[in-house]
Amino acid sequence: MNTLRYTDKIAKREPWFHLFFWLIVLFFPYLKYAGKEGGYTISLQHDLVALVFDIIPSYVMYLWFFQLKNKKKYILVLILIFISAALLYDYIDGFFHGGPMPIRFSHVISSMIKFVSFSLLFFALHSIKKIYRKQLEFDSINQQKKEAELKALKTQINPHFLFNSLNTIYSSALKKEDKTADMILQLSDNFRYLLIEGQQDTVEFHKEIKHLKGYVGLQKERLEKKIDLVWHEEIDNYDQTIAPLLLIPFVENAFKYTSMLAGNNHKIMVRIVVLKKQLSFESVNPFTEQKNNMDIPWKSSGVGLKNVKERLKLLYGEKHQLMIRVENGLFHVKLEVQL
Repeated sequence: MNTLRYTDKIAKREPWFHLFFWLIVLFFPYLKYAGKEGGYTISLQHDLVALVFDIIPSYVMYLWFFQLKNKKKYILVLILIFISAALLYDYIDGFFHGGPMPIRFSHVISSMIKFVSFSLLFFALHSIKKIYRKQLEFDSINQQKKEAELKALKTQINPHFLFNSLNTIYSSALKKEDKTADMILQLSDNFRYLLIEGQQDTVEFHKEIKHLKGYVGLQKERLEKKIDLVWHEEIDNYDQTIAPLLLIPFVENAFKYTSMLAGNNHKIMVRIVVLKKQLSFESVNPFTEQKNNMDIPWKSSGVGLKNVKERLKLLYGEKHQLMIRVENGLFHVKLEVQL
């Protein structure tokens, strides 16, 4: 819609550009001879008549001929229009020189050359408009493609998150724990976030952080003895916005690989800092390549990191930097985004 409005705006201004151009053509001789001895001696009426005959062939080309798909069929018609205009102008011009005069072939040829020159200028304008229109169409198609891709990526995130959360609640329900009801309520809040804020282009940080903490709360309930979570949060303005569901795949990934480890008190570190519209996110978690020990639901949910990489590329382009590395048995994620 923005592209259409911008195109309409340009189209409404174009007649003023044309008027300005023809005024320059009309008054250029006066400006050229201003201050010179004798000045410009040809009358304004004569120049107005000449201007009309310059305009007619120019707009025949601009509004009709250049729009044709099969131009070759109409070349002869175009030549006849140019010759007729040049001959008629030569006849009318004679009245400014004492009355009708015999055909002045040099004058006719001069007029034809002038018509062709103006036609070339309008061909350039037509070509520029055509290229500009195609670029707008290309940009519009790219934008629609980008929106479609983002929508598709979001639909991948939703079942991924819900699947993992339901697995957590299922584990609690099997043990008939009292906290199951609270966990269902927390999942309900998260599900509401996915359906409403998660479908927006951007959300305020306080909503995204609340959603992240809700997810972390569910996982801590499931893995309360296995993990030791270190959460650091420093945000100078919780009302500034970010693309929704952008950070949770990294947090999910941290819990995924920690859940498969034997033993207890494995440390997961999550650090979120937003200062002066610069987001810095870090997560560190224990990591092992032994996927055979991973829970089946976790093992089949590996769309998260690939998904978020695609979303970051589409949403923030060169304004983001993502670094992922495995070092000394730890999985490190560092994300920098210029919001």
